[in-house]
Amino acid sequence: MKKWFLVAIVLIAAGLSFWPTTEKSTAKQAISISGPFEFHSRELSTNGYVFSRLQIVESLVAVDEKANPEPLLAKSWMQSKDGLTWSFMLRRKVTFHNGTELTPHIVVNDLKRAQQHSGVLQQVPITNITHDDEQVIIRLSRLYRPLLFVLAHYSTAILAPESFDDNGNITQIIGTGPYEITNLQMPNIVKATAYTTYWGKPANIPQLNYLSGHRPESRALLAQSGQADIAYSIDPASMEALKNSKNLHMKVAAMPRTVMLKLNNAHPYLNNVKVRHALSLAIDRHEIANKELGLPGSEAYQLFSPALGAWHIDGLENRHRNLAEARKLLADAGWQLNSQGVLQRDGKTFTLNLVTYADRPELPLIATAIQNQLKQVGVVLKVQIIDAQVIPAKQNDGTLDMALIARNYGMLSDPLPILLNDFAEHTNSAWGPMNWSSPKLLALLNTLTSETDKFQYQRNAQLAAHLLVNEMPLIPITYYHQIIAVNKSLQHFRFDPFELNYRVAELTLKSH
Repeated sequence: MKKWFLVAIVLIAAGLSFWPTTEKSTAKQAISISGPFEFHSRELSTNGYVFSRLQIVESLVAVDEKANPEPLLAKSWMQSKDGLTWSFMLRRKVTFHNGTELTPHIVVNDLKRAQQHSGVLQQVPITNITHDDEQVIIRLSRLYRPLLFVLAHYSTAILAPESFDDNGNITQIIGTGPYEITNLQMPNIVKATAYTTYWGKPANIPQLNYLSGHRPESRALLAQSGQADIAYSIDPASMEALKNSKNLHMKVAAMPRTVMLKLNNAHPYLNNVKVRHALSLAIDRHEIANKELGLPGSEAYQLFSPALGAWHIDGLENRHRNLAEARKLLADAGWQLNSQGVLQRDGKTFTLNLVTYADRPELPLIATAIQNQLKQVGVVLKVQIIDAQVIPAKQNDGTLDMALIARNYGMLSDPLPILLNDFAEHTNSAWGPMNWSSPKLLALLNTLTSETDKFQYQRNAQLAAHLLVNEMPLIPITYYHQIIAVNKSLQHFRFDPFELNYRVAELTLKSH
């Protein structure tokens, strides 16, 4: 406890000069939020999640807590009998933060721009996007079941025309949400005020301050000291230290995000499915969930959590650690222990580099545990903590062996658009598999996009999930739990399991 507190004091002393000034403590006019991820651009396709969560930008569609699509900028929609034409009726009298009125023409231009950037809209079989006086019309070349969920994604949020320069680059974030930006300092500070002419129910708290990128110990101390009203992604050790804080509620929320090992499946040590299964069998997920994370029941033996319904395979939770079977599979692949207890084949030892990032504070803890567990079967891992954005770069230049990452398959409530994006190519999936593809899986995914029968959809989803379990191009470790410190002065806090929206406009501060 003392060590944790001293470390946090040092870190916070170094970082507090960056925390935006707030009058919350006296006038109760502002809410301060601390989160883990820095943002390095205004581009929605890469960093739009920040502006979506803070309710600065909005999309046509929202997703409720039960994974149902609901109206946002579009007040209603209709689908043609053949399922290929969707008509979205826009809300009237919606204005952007600069006073520009929302029109179907603006929406069409923004969606067409989103088509040209990396993101989930690229996967949709759109033939054209047009409009009339009140509606946006999207025509498809074939049925696409998850369209509404794609239109809820942050990369499809709608910005005012004045947000773009002559080359189509985003130079300022001018959205339609209940908060508007007053100061943006990349990579970690957003200041916003309530938008007084918001089309819906206005925000209750006039000012919003957001700080990202600090270490988990710093976020914990910001919450403990009252300088952050909400601190997201608290690490398990800090959670234990904060449980007795008189000013905080600790929230632990399960969500459809999976912590996994991303493998270079072309690596000569990892291009054998037996080896991948051996590594999986050598990992003690029960120990990681209980001892490292303090979250019993978070073990993951498949990519899809129970929250993802049709995609989750019942019964796989019984696949516990089996060192004897792991050693047998490694021996079948030609690996034998040398005198130092390290696996060796053709004169080379089974040594790999494992990278991860501290933005999600439990990942380094899990990486160290995996390192120790795999050592028991003779596999040597060299663990390195890097910036999360370096992982795609290392994949592109071929220097990535293994990475411990967290992937949110429920970002759109239905994982299908994410899977289509992750598994579309053999080599270039930044957060999906590396150097692995399956024509059978891709055919199943494409079939699912146009499947209208609920039971057939579930059947094919199960086939896809079983294929991934059998081939194991990614090794699941645990299901993610978001740990949040919330000041007791806040009321009406709700967590969005899909992380599209922090619901800050609903919050109120107790008056004293």
